[in-house]
Amino acid sequence: MIFAAGLGTRLKPLTDNMPKALVPVEGKPLLQHTIERLSAAGFNEIIINIHHFGQQIIDFVEANNSFGIRIEFSDEREQLLDTGGGIKKAAWFFDDNRPFMVHNVDILSNIDLKEVMLHHQNSNVAATLVCSERETNRYLLFNEQNHLRGWINKKTGEMKSPVAGFQPNGYSQLAFSGIQVLHPSIFREMDSFPGRFSIIDFYLSLSVTYKISAYNFRTGMILDVGRPESIEYAKDFLQKIR
Repeated sequence: MIFAAGLGTRLKPLTDNMPKALVPVEGKPLLQHTIERLSAAGFNEIIINIHHFGQQIIDFVEANNSFGIRIEFSDEREQLLDTGGGIKKAAWFFDDNRPFMVHNVDILSNIDLKEVMLHHQNSNVAATLVCSERETNRYLLFNEQNHLRGWINKKTGEMKSPVAGFQPNGYSQLAFSGIQVLHPSIFREMDSFPGRFSIIDFYLSLSVTYKISAYNFRTGMILDVGRPESIEYAKDFLQKIR
């Protein structure tokens, strides 16, 4: 699944007349970079959620003959559902009881996506979150067994955890990359969640009874193309990772 429904607020004014997914980098929309990366890693069935200028995304994919693979759309134009709600709405697509990858459209990387899937399949966990040890404001917190236990915003001091009396000391602090792998078995746990909800909040609610783990990549590079100034840097980044 590709998350492409966001409003692209951080990329204004580029997103005043187009969705974030179609903002070009080196002559290709971000969406095309993501589709080609997934396709090269062996993914041949993709669902894309849409909201902001959603028809432009549909038209672009159709104009490119779906890049030779099966591509479907999860339409959130009536209501933007956030990350958790977006995955829940697309649950019908994942009907083979096999793990699936979710990839933010504004993430460029040379992380080995095949290796991420293999790691997930060999770990016997409900979800794997691709993370790194980079500097940011918000961190996911993992225990010694590499299982999710909390979330912290170091700028505001806000913390979230299902663990009573939780304190962040002693936990590994990792930054989430916007790439994750889930097993469809956790869809049943989404029944009690409303239409719009965060996938991170959902994971935290499950983290005592389900294994939610990190894939901490140490080889490879990643770039969040979230702001206009990052577009120029993205060109150098793509040349570097080639």
